[in-house]
Parts: sequence; structure tokens; C-alpha cells
Amino acid sequence: MSMILANGLRTHVQSLRAVDPQGPAPLVVCVHGLGYDSLASFYLTLAPPLAESGLDVLTYDLRGHGRSERPNQGYRLGDFVEDLTAVLAENGDDRRIHLIGNSFGGTVALSYAARNPERVASVVAIEAEPATARWVERMGGTMRDVIEAMDDEYYLDWVGRNFGSHYQRLTRVAAAVIRSTTLIEDVAADPPLTEQEVAAIACPVLSVVGGEGFQAEEPMAMQALLPSCRTVVIPDQGHSVLVERHHALRGPLLDWIAELEPEWTPRTGDRTGSPGDRAGSRAS
Repeated sequence: MSMILANGLRTHVQSLRAVDPQGPAPLVVCVHGLGYDSLASFYLTLAPPLAESGLDVLTYDLRGHGRSERPNQGYRLGDFVEDLTAVLAENGDDRRIHLIGNSFGGTVALSYAARNPERVASVVAIEAEPATARWVERMGGTMRDVIEAMDDEYYLDWVGRNFGSHYQRLTRVAAAVIRSTTLIEDVAADPPLTEQEVAAIACPVLSVVGGEGFQAEEPMAMQALLPSCRTVVIPDQGHSVLVERHHALRGPLLDWIAELEPEWTPRTGDRTGSPGDRAGSRAS
């Protein structure tokens, strides 16, 4: 475990070095989502295979999550973006980065890219979208629904019966974070990005959405906003794309980075998961 001081907070980070890179190793930075999530969602899914394919991988626990410090307040989107800026500064690496963000982590990544276009080579947004007015409205409603559910013991019992004691424990931890901080009030409190700010996301963006996820009604919405965006829809998949279909993500992610990094070639190995996983994706 590695702890650094980033933006005034003790922050848990983990790095995996590229295994036998074929050319200069690109740097991938993974940003997880809110609530139940932590860097473990990447560490147990995509991070090791990406490193084994020849990529340097950096991931960290967001403020209030995992092993990072949990302040009582300061959970606006801008705070998370400043944390990412500080983590990168502490890392001391000036390479342009490929950001992979899951859910809220994808929104953080896109906001960072809007503020720092010269620093970002690409963004992979997994079930995520920029912090537009639509996102702010949807996020506020989602967070209200979450807190109501977490106060319901029947819901916690249901989580335990259907997903096991591990996820029941994660739900209780997330509820404790929400009750002891201003996360609910803060997370969607920043003004939405303006059209000019969205347009400032000039880097290539790969949007990965579940066919039954949060963007099911408009899976191509981000592609309409960002001319440099490419969309991959995974049919019959809900919001938990990273956890449930990470094998299906490996090949598209490596192909994406290889396309943008002509001096680097991914090492051969398990790039695509099972044939069934690969067949379950379609690109647009």
C-alpha cells in the first residue's frame, strides 16, 4: 500500500509497471466511481492485464473511499478533479495520460480533460458522461434514491441474499460515508459544464455503455456531444460493466490505446476474454 499527500488529503495509490513493454509504455490512469467503489474495482479487473500487456497503470482511492482520507466535507466534482491533478503531480510523470473512468470516475476524467487538454491523450468513459445540466439533474435524483435505499434494512437484507455478505458490507460502508459527510449535498452542486467547456474536451473519447445501463435510452448521446467520441455498446448489460464484463473490455481498450500510440504495441496474451464476451460488444 502506498499513501501520498494529494490536495491536502492522505490518498491511497497503487501503481503497476508495464511488463516487457514493446515500445515506450503509455501511462493509463484509472478513476473509480462513487459509493461502493474503490481502486479495487480496477485492481481486481483491468489493471493487472493492462500492465501485463505493456502499459504503466496508476490508480487511486477517491477521497472518502477505500483507504484514502475521509473529510467531512468537500465532495464537489471540482474537488475530485483537483485531487486527480494533485495525484498526477505527486506521481511526477509528465507523459500524456490515457484516463479510464468508471461511472462517476468517468465524469471526473472528462472534467479533468476539459481543464487540461494538453495533458490528456484520451479518455475511456465506462458508463459515464460529462457533467452537463442533464448529468447534474440525473445525479441529484440518483443520490437521493441511494440514501433512501440505504436507510432501509429490508434493502440491506436483499443485497445480502442476492449478492452475498461482501456486497452487503460494502453497502453499509457506503452508507456510513454518506451519513458522515456532505457527499450527497456536494456531488452535483457545482455548476454544469457549459457548451464551451464540453467542447474543450478535444481528446479522443471512447464511451463504453451497457445496453441496459444508465444511458440505455440514449447510448449515443455523448457521441453527439463530442465529435471525437467513439461508442461501444455492450448488449444485455446493466451499469456494472467494469465488474461484470471486464474481459470484454480488454481487447477494445488495448486496440484503442495502440491506435493512439503508434510507437507502442500491446504484448500478446488474453486480450479479448471469452469468444462470447467479444461477440457481446458492438462499436459505433
